Amino acid sequence: MNEMVKISYQALKPASGGTVVIFVDSALRLGATALLMDESVRSVLKRAGKIARFKGKKETCLDLLAPADGKFDRLLAVGIGTEGEMSQQDWLKIGGIVSGKLGPSDDGEVTILCETSAGAVSPAVAADIMLGLRLGTYRFDRYKSPKTGDEAEKPVPRRVLAAVKDVASARKEHVLRTAIGDGVELARDLVNLPANDLGPLEFVKYCESLRAVGVKVEVLTEKEMSKLGMRALLGVGQGSRRGSRLVVMRWEGTKATGKPLAFVGKGVVFDSGGISIKPAQNMEDMKGDMAGAACVTGLMRTLAQRKAKVNAIGIVGLVENMPDGNAQRPGDVVRAMSGQTIEIINTDAEGRLVLADALWYCQQRFKPRFMVNLATLTGAVLVALGQEHAGLFSNDDALCEQLLAAGRVTDEKLWRLPLSPAYDKIIDSKIADVKNSGGRYAGAITAAQFLQRFVNKTPWAHLDIAGTGMGVSASEINHSWGPGFGVRLLERFVADQFEKGSA
Repeated sequence: MNEMVKISYQALKPASGGTVVIFVDSALRLGATALLMDESVRSVLKRAGKIARFKGKKETCLDLLAPADGKFDRLLAVGIGTEGEMSQQDWLKIGGIVSGKLGPSDDGEVTILCETSAGAVSPAVAADIMLGLRLGTYRFDRYKSPKTGDEAEKPVPRRVLAAVKDVASARKEHVLRTAIGDGVELARDLVNLPANDLGPLEFVKYCESLRAVGVKVEVLTEKEMSKLGMRALLGVGQGSRRGSRLVVMRWEGTKATGKPLAFVGKGVVFDSGGISIKPAQNMEDMKGDMAGAACVTGLMRTLAQRKAKVNAIGIVGLVENMPDGNAQRPGDVVRAMSGQTIEIINTDAEGRLVLADALWYCQQRFKPRFMVNLATLTGAVLVALGQEHAGLFSNDDALCEQLLAAGRVTDEKLWRLPLSPAYDKIIDSKIADVKNSGGRYAGAITAAQFLQRFVNKTPWAHLDIAGTGMGVSASEINHSWGPGFGVRLLERFVADQFEKGSA
C-alpha cells in the first residue's frame, strides 16, 4: 500500500492555500471554478503562458510559484489538448504527470480541480487521475538507508484533495481504483524484491496474505507435486536448496455455476540458467523472472478487493533455477504431469517446464473457461517487439481479440505472433515426445508451441512479458524497475468481458 499519498475528495470550489492544479485545453480555456479565482492570478497565468509559450498541449505544464495574490503557494496548469480526444489512459497519465511535478515543497495540501472548460469531469475520470497520481508516486526504496545531516529529508505523506462535482460517486469509483492500485503495487513489490528475500516460501506468504481480502489459498508442496507427477516443474527447482511450491488462489465472487476464469504465472524467483548458466552480465535482473506470477498474484488481490462478480483461479509455479550437483542436466528426459516426456536441451529454457505442469494441472482440476498464462519466457520476444508490446500467442481468436482490446485501453499493449504446425516440428525430439528448446530461430514462437502441447482444446493465451515485465523505461505512471505489467490489462479484460451487465 502506497502510504506517501493520501487522497480524498471534496466539492468543487475555488481553492486557496497550498498547491492548486488546474487543467487547460488547447484553446487556453479553464474550468469555471478556476475562472472564479482572483483576477490577478488569471492575469499572471495569461502572461506567464505567453512567455513560456504554453498552449495547453496535452501533457505539457505551466508552473507558477507564489502567484501574486498570495492565496496559494503554487499554481500548476496542466495541458489536456482537445478534451474530446482524452482517453482513460490519457487521464491516468495526467495524474502521473502531476505526481512528477510535486516536490518536497508540496508536502502540505494539494488540490486538483477536476474540471475542464466543458465542466466537471466524470467521477470515473477523477478517480483515474488519482490512480495515475498514486502509481506515479510509487517508489521501491525499502533497502535504502535514510539520509542523515543536511541531506536528511523526512518524507511527509502528501495530502491530495480531488475537487469534484459528485463526491459520493467519485469516492465509489475511487474504491475500485484503490483495488487496482493495490494489485499493481503488490506486483511491483514482488518483482523488485531481491531473490535472497523472496524465495518460493516467501512468495507463498505474499499469496497467503490475500486471505485477508477473501481469496482462498492452497499450497502444494514438493511431495504433493511429486505424487501428481509434476516432474517438469520439480526438475527446474531440484538444483536449489529452496523447495518448489505451486500455489492455487481462488476468488469466488458469484454463486453462478460454470467454468471459472484461470490465470497462470511463471514464478522463477531467480534464474541462473542452471547448468546452462547465463552470462554474468545482467544476471542480477533474473530476480524478476517471476513477473508473471507477480501479475497473477496482484490480479487476484484486485479482483477480490473490488469484489469482482466472477469466479477466478490464479495459479503460480514457484521455483528457483540454480546449478548444483543435484541440478538437472542438458540431455536429461523428464515426464510431465500430462504424461508427455521432455528432453532437456537447455536448462535455461526452464519457465516453459514450470508452466507445462501448472497449465495441465489447472485444466485437469478446474476445467476453466479459458487459461491465460503470463511469463518472462524468452529473450527472443525482446528481439521481436522490444519493450513496447508483450507477445501474445493463442489458440482462440476471440480470446485474442478481447485481450488486445484490453491492452489498447490500458496501454499495456500486446502484439499477436503466430502459431503453426510448421513451428511445432522444430521442437520435436528424437528420443522423447518434445524437447524444451528449438534453438535460436523463432525462439518466442517455439516456446509458445511447447506450451500449447499442454493445454489440449482449452481456449488459451500465452503472454510473453520478458520485455514489459521488468527493467522498462520510466513513464508518467511508473518509475519502478518492476512495473507490475499485466494487472491493469487483465483486470480490464475481466471487467469488460465477464462483468458488464452482471447483477
